[in-house]
Amino acid sequence: MTDWVLSLEGTELGRRFAFVLVIVAAILHAVFGALQKGKLDPYLTRGAIDISYSLMSIPIVLFVVPWPEPHLWPLLFGAMIIHFVYKLCQAMAYERGDYTVVYPVVRGMGPLITVVAVGYVFGEDYNTLQWAGVICLSTAIFALAGVNLVQNKLDRRTMGVGLFFAVLTGFGVAAYTTWDAYGVRATVNPFTFIFWLFMLEGVLFPPISYLRLSRMAKKPAFSAMATRGVIGGLIAIASFGAVMFATRLDKVGEVAVLRETSVLFAALIGWLFLKEKVGLLRAGLMVAIAAGAILVEFGG
Repeated sequence: MTDWVLSLEGTELGRRFAFVLVIVAAILHAVFGALQKGKLDPYLTRGAIDISYSLMSIPIVLFVVPWPEPHLWPLLFGAMIIHFVYKLCQAMAYERGDYTVVYPVVRGMGPLITVVAVGYVFGEDYNTLQWAGVICLSTAIFALAGVNLVQNKLDRRTMGVGLFFAVLTGFGVAAYTTWDAYGVRATVNPFTFIFWLFMLEGVLFPPISYLRLSRMAKKPAFSAMATRGVIGGLIAIASFGAVMFATRLDKVGEVAVLRETSVLFAALIGWLFLKEKVGLLRAGLMVAIAAGAILVEFGG
């Protein structure tokens, strides 16, 4: 199976397969984001998810994927640090800012920075039409955050710190996307990097979650944390794993942009299943997000 998947690398079929992977990942990422939106403390949610997918990865790294090559260890440890800092900034953003504003800011920052970064790291170049798509998508996502800020009548003064950490998290998204893509391409079997990373970096954040939990006067039920952890762990492996593998098959920048359609899918999920009001302005921004992604993917 692995040999067949790897045979798609550098082919048109592989590019199409990468497109499907990223769209599925975007849908799953929208669900993943909703898990962190709930009432449970974001530090606890993050810790539960991380320890879950770390434990899930153990049998895979022991019995399925090859052992990492020597040159891969520094890349894995570097990825661990980048992911840890990203998660810490993300938890701080969610703790201090409203999710409906913070999340779009994070997702809008990511593709802009990533497309610039991969130009230097991988030599990827994009034409004027594709750059227009990147700007269209990111601008629409930022505008969505602004609409939510105004229409939800949030206190803009208290949102300042949350937005600061949201911007830092956006840089983190670009950093781990670029670094992970390099790691996935640096090994013979990309699943080695993917699952070893899940196992290793999943143990860094839970200690912070435990310290947070120990200081709480009223602790949440263990069942609630465990349920979110298991569900979130499965979604994370499927979503983030799909994106990392897609960067082996297609341009990293295009993958990064398409992934941010998760904002679009999050809005659609809210409209279709949670009966949330979209409104004409939000609907227009959703169309702009989709249009930007289409220009990047098919404008080359």
